[in-house]
Amino acid sequence: MTTHSPEDIGFMQLALRQAQAAAAAGEVPVGAVVVRAGQVIASGHNTPLTRHDPTAHAEVNAMRAAAQALGNYRLDDCTLYVTLEPCAMCSGAALHARFKRVVFGASEPKTGAAGSVLNLFTHAQLNHQTQLTGGVLAEACAQVMQDFFEQRRAQQQSNKTPLREDALRTPDQAWAGRDVPLALSRLSADLPALDGLRLHWFDNRADTQLAPHVYLHDVDGWSMQFAAELQSSQPVLAVDLPGFGLSDKPKKVATHRIAWHAQVLREFLASVQPAPLALHAPRVMAPLLAELALPIHWIQTPALPTGLRDAPYPDRGHMAGPRALRTLLAAPAATPPPERH
Repeated sequence: MTTHSPEDIGFMQLALRQAQAAAAAGEVPVGAVVVRAGQVIASGHNTPLTRHDPTAHAEVNAMRAAAQALGNYRLDDCTLYVTLEPCAMCSGAALHARFKRVVFGASEPKTGAAGSVLNLFTHAQLNHQTQLTGGVLAEACAQVMQDFFEQRRAQQQSNKTPLREDALRTPDQAWAGRDVPLALSRLSADLPALDGLRLHWFDNRADTQLAPHVYLHDVDGWSMQFAAELQSSQPVLAVDLPGFGLSDKPKKVATHRIAWHAQVLREFLASVQPAPLALHAPRVMAPLLAELALPIHWIQTPALPTGLRDAPYPDRGHMAGPRALRTLLAAPAATPPPERH
């Protein structure tokens, strides 16, 4: 376990106060202080929302204040303390300012440019080298971020009007008298791209340790197109994209973007264990499948009887997904990739 100096811990605590001030203002809670000869000469916190300024990160605000206080844009005898690993913009600014040291708290795995995604401070080609220290009060710095986003999610949920069960999902009575294998139905809302929506698929496996073949419907169908495959001895999953079949159905056509459906499908396939053997799909769905590493087998999907085809869509709102993808996938597209094995 790395032991940090009392000095670094003390100045990071001051940066944390700045982060808390940002949170109180509704900004992402990141705080920074600039220290010279053991004295704080400037501080700052995130203000991009308040100032309508994408560059108004905590580090930049603190640097600007320090440069004004010293009357010099070079800060080569100063140390920058910041509660979150700097992004590429702030790391670059710190290097231009010639900071002697940069000290940060929590790592930022999505945008961090001090070791997480990349490390701008290790490039020997740059004409200035800044000493880097990470992980100072990392847990406390991460906790203030976590608390902020949990509170914001809770507030967003409280502002939502509760939906009726059938607002996004086909009512159960729609399946009455139809030969739909509901015993094979599975639902999940855990995929990040779903944002709480429920994704449906049929799973015919008696032994869930068997790697399955996954089947994807076309723009005018849903997972019941693969009723014959589901009745076979082969391990099969037949998935419904959002807006199709037994999955939840956002009723705004604009929601159903190709990139979103592709991301949902990628996340679903990555969640299947054991990993699928192959994906079986009609060529019309090729634009959704461009980035898959999984083997793809192009198939002709059978047409469903009209009553069964339309059963998931009791009103026009429920049809938003099929209507959107018919339009989006009707445009001329690149030649589908060859079948992959």
